Amino acid sequence: MGLARPAQQSSATLIHPNTQDFPMTDIRRTLLWVVFSMSLFLIYDAWNKHNGQPSFFSPPAAKPAVVGAAQPPTAGVPVPGTASAPAVVVAAPAAPSSDVALASEKVTISTDLVKATLDSKGGDLVRIEFLQQKDQFDHSKNMVLLDQSAERLYVAQTGLIPAAGGAGLPNHHTVMQLVPGERTLTAGQNELKVVFESPVVGGTKLVKTYTFKRADYVVDVKNEVVNQSGAPINPRLYLQLVRDGNAPAGESSFYFTFTGPAIYDDGAHFKKIDFKSIEKRKPDEKPDHETNADNGWVAMVQHYFASAWLIDKPDGAKQAREYFTGKVAPNTYSVGMFVPLGDIAPGASKVFDAHLFIGPQEENKLTALAPGLELVKDYGYFKILAEPLFWLLTQLHSLLANWGWSIVGLVVLLRIAFFWLNLKAYTSMAKMKAVNPKITELRERLKEKPQQLQQEMMRIYREEKINPLGGCLPMLVQMPFFIALYWVLLSSVEMRNAPWIGWITDLSAKDPFYILPVLMTATSLLQTWLNPTPPDPVQAKMMWIMPLVFSVMFFVFPAGLVLYWLTNNILSIAQQYLINKKLGVLGT
Repeated sequence: MGLARPAQQSSATLIHPNTQDFPMTDIRRTLLWVVFSMSLFLIYDAWNKHNGQPSFFSPPAAKPAVVGAAQPPTAGVPVPGTASAPAVVVAAPAAPSSDVALASEKVTISTDLVKATLDSKGGDLVRIEFLQQKDQFDHSKNMVLLDQSAERLYVAQTGLIPAAGGAGLPNHHTVMQLVPGERTLTAGQNELKVVFESPVVGGTKLVKTYTFKRADYVVDVKNEVVNQSGAPINPRLYLQLVRDGNAPAGESSFYFTFTGPAIYDDGAHFKKIDFKSIEKRKPDEKPDHETNADNGWVAMVQHYFASAWLIDKPDGAKQAREYFTGKVAPNTYSVGMFVPLGDIAPGASKVFDAHLFIGPQEENKLTALAPGLELVKDYGYFKILAEPLFWLLTQLHSLLANWGWSIVGLVVLLRIAFFWLNLKAYTSMAKMKAVNPKITELRERLKEKPQQLQQEMMRIYREEKINPLGGCLPMLVQMPFFIALYWVLLSSVEMRNAPWIGWITDLSAKDPFYILPVLMTATSLLQTWLNPTPPDPVQAKMMWIMPLVFSVMFFVFPAGLVLYWLTNNILSIAQQYLINKKLGVLGT
């Protein structure tokens, strides 16, 4: 969803307060106002509800508490649920005696794309800094996604549990031994490994190996389970993402994008689970997502970026898994999966390979990683139109090498595609403008005779070959395409830190000098001047005030979105101006 086309493009006059029936000339303007006003309100409210924000029709939710630095990543270890109950979290066990000799330590490694911090407590990945993505508000800093600080809690964890539940095996609370090795990906190297070895817990040892690769946001995570007991074991591996429920820093109050867990499998497909629904879930209540599958992935999603656990094999081999979501501490939530490893004989070991994607939502790369992973890039309800528009935008970028000019080019192509529809609409509006003095005179003369007024207006329309709805329907046909393009520009990480010209150095941030919003407001007012003027003075004033009111949101919108609307306005004005001039109604 997005913003409807501003209503000042309509051309019919509004009904006079003294008339009792709606003449045909008022239907089009009324329809546009209803569509625009209701769409704007309902879309805004739907965004609120869909993304865990308070609805206009319900009491506001309490604001979550800020996560403190001392708060642990989780309060316990996830335990598989049953067919009638979801996965739950049990309290973490006391550390085994063998952990006493180990002190928790953190290690930071660097590749060409990321600087990553890992914690020997659990072998968790606790921080990811993108070296090629700047912070949205301070371009002197890099973007940080995973973090474990006073401002943010967002980590990736793995561990083992017995098949029957419990926490008697190495898990993300177990302090592990960091194996010495290289910490920087140097020239000529294609990968960098970080290895953690757990002490023996419950007769079991876990060796966890992270492999970071050059030019790749996917980290290979190998979990090797070694049975050092005298009896067979049947453990389960869990892979989870844990995050606080706070919105990303700087999220706009004028538009919302989804932040929270997501689960995908071939049966139920893509499912977003907002933090609010997890918070409301009762302990014995089944989650509102798929819990058992043999394919798919789990992810934590936010605007422009995502992290996801991927375990499906390239050969298509099936692997049973159980999905879970849950609240693990105040304002702290998890999404993950349990994977059965089968029996492991005494003295034997088993290796399970997983992949952890942590990076920007670059659609083409996501599509290649796993089926459905591109769905983390949220196009709303206009996905069927947004995907080809994004493809076309990328093709333009390959030619123009500038995302700003690519936006301009795409709007131009859309205007060309809809040229004949717009021609009919603007011709109808110009004709309405031409007969507007006659309609005004009729309204004044026959204001006490609505039936006769209606008949006389219809006679004028027939004589002038005017369809009162001729300017409305073409615009309604085009509206889904422009709303889809709005979502493409809002969702595409390619706009992030992308310059256009001069002062526009980031198309995903607002115009620092508000030049584009001012031009947007000016073009909206110019469109109002080109359109027919309502005969009612109050309505006429409203037609001038509304562009000013709705332009407020453009002052905080990303520059790429404002550029898109401004380009569309300019092309609309040019076409309307030429038609008005041709029909001799310019300035009337």
